[in-house]
Amino acid sequence: MPNPILQTHQLNKLYRKSHVVENLNLKVEPGDIYGLLGQNGAGKTTTLRMLLGLIKPTSGYIEWYGHALTRSLYGRIGSIIETPGFYPQLSVAENLELHRRMSGIPEKETVMEYLKLVGLEKAAQKKAKQLSLGMKQRLGIARAMMHRPDMLILDEPINGLDPLGIKETRELIVDLQRKREITVLISSHILGEIQLMANRIGIMHQGRLIEQLDYEDIQGKNRHYLELKVDDDQRTAVILERELLLTNFQVWERGIIRLYEGFQDSGAINRRLVGEGIEVKELTIQSDSLEDFFIQATTRKELA
Repeated sequence: MPNPILQTHQLNKLYRKSHVVENLNLKVEPGDIYGLLGQNGAGKTTTLRMLLGLIKPTSGYIEWYGHALTRSLYGRIGSIIETPGFYPQLSVAENLELHRRMSGIPEKETVMEYLKLVGLEKAAQKKAKQLSLGMKQRLGIARAMMHRPDMLILDEPINGLDPLGIKETRELIVDLQRKREITVLISSHILGEIQLMANRIGIMHQGRLIEQLDYEDIQGKNRHYLELKVDDDQRTAVILERELLLTNFQVWERGIIRLYEGFQDSGAINRRLVGEGIEVKELTIQSDSLEDFFIQATTRKELA
C-alpha cells in the first residue's frame, strides 16, 4: 500500500488557551476524495490553514509525502481557502494569464487548457465581476490546478451555491479525480453532497476528529429500517408497541416513523395499521444516510 500523501500527528491549535483543533490525526491516501465534515466552528478551516502552512500549529506536526511541509512542496498542492477572489475588471482569461505569469508557468496555452477543463472556455472574455458564484468557484479551481498539483484542498467549495452550481462543482471535482488522478481534500458541512463524491470521510466535532473511515465502511455500519409516513405518528407508535410488540422504532419527525426491527413483515405491519384506522401514506425500506451517521457520531461524542 502506498504511503499517505498527507498525515498529521497529534496536531493542536490553541487560541487564548482554548483548543480550536485538538490531537488531530488525519490521514489522506493517494487518489482519495477525502470529505472532512463538521458543523461551522468545528475546526475544519483552521485545520486546512495549518496543512497549507498559513498558520502554525501550537503542537504536533504535519507530514506531506512523508516529509515536513517545506516551500518546495507547495508546487505539488493546489488550494482554495474560503471564496476565491479575482480582479473584477479583468476578463476570466486575463485573471488566469496574470496568475500564470506570477506563478512562473511558461506555457501560455495553459490558460485555455484549464478554462476548458472547468467548462469556462466560452466565458473566457467575460469580466470576472459578471460571473455567478458557481462560475467563480470553477475559475478558482482552474487557477488552483494550473501548476498541475498532485493534491487539491478545497474549503467549503459548494457553500452558498445554487443547486445547479452545486451539481456542476461536484461533477467537476469527481471528474478531476478520475481523469487527472488527483487527490482531493474537501471540507464541508453539506453532508448530502459529500456523500455523492467522497470515498473516505473524516468527522470533526468541537475541534476533534471523532471518526475517520472509508465510506464503504460507513455503509456497512448503517442500519436498515422501514420508514412509515402516516397521518398520526403518535397513535401509530402506540399500535407498534402495544399491539405488534415492536419497540425498536423512532418518531423521526412529524408523520414519519423509522422502524428498526420486524420490517421484513412490512405487509403485515401495513395491514394491521390500516385495520386500526391509520392512513399509511408511504412505506419504504431504507438505510441510514451519511447525515444519520454524522448525527449518531456527534451525539455519541457529546454524551461520552
